[in-house]
Amino acid sequence: MKFSYKAIIATAMSALILGLVGCAPKEGPAEQAGKSVDKAMDQAGQKLEQAGKDVQDTAKGDKK
Repeated sequence: MKFSYKAIIATAMSALILGLVGCAPKEGPAEQAGKSVDKAMDQAGQKLEQAGKDVQDTAKGDKK
């Protein structure tokens, strides 16, 4: 009786794991485009922040 209980649990866990692996999300074109836009916005924000620091340094007289 004990063996069959463990076998049922093992089978159920295997089915659950295989089911989750089979449902791996795949990125569509909209998600890829969204990630590309996010990356571009992040880079633009970093450049804008650096430009602001450069302006502050120039105003203080600390030219690079």
